[in-house]
Amino acid sequence: MKKNGIINADISRVLSYMGHTDTLAVGDCGLPIPDETERIDLALKLGVPSFMEVLREIVKEMKIEKVVLAEEIKSQNPNVHQEILALVKEMDAPCQVEYVSHVELKAQTRTCKAVVRTGETTPYANIILQSACLF
Repeated sequence: MKKNGIINADISRVLSYMGHTDTLAVGDCGLPIPDETERIDLALKLGVPSFMEVLREIVKEMKIEKVVLAEEIKSQNPNVHQEILALVKEMDAPCQVEYVSHVELKAQTRTCKAVVRTGETTPYANIILQSACLF
């Protein structure tokens, strides 16, 4: 039995088999997930668990070189946007932040290894994390 870190078996498995430039999405409860992309559903009820709570734990266990956000988060969810940017600044290596339209972000989830669905109910609380190389 795992002693610490992410104990969700599916998230732990996906993180362990990701390679350089592979992607993982974390989304709010309304983000559509393509049929061909693995769904890891953590949503218990509206708001639980929160997007930031889940994102903070994943960031602790994943080396990330780039994050992709919807351009709309800047105006439609500035609080979560600022929390994400603060988290990016705390990462152990430089991390690029890329903005795309929400439509494009949803399209990019097709190539993600998985989408982690949270209970988040604030708009545009979605992110794609691109894996960095460990060496």
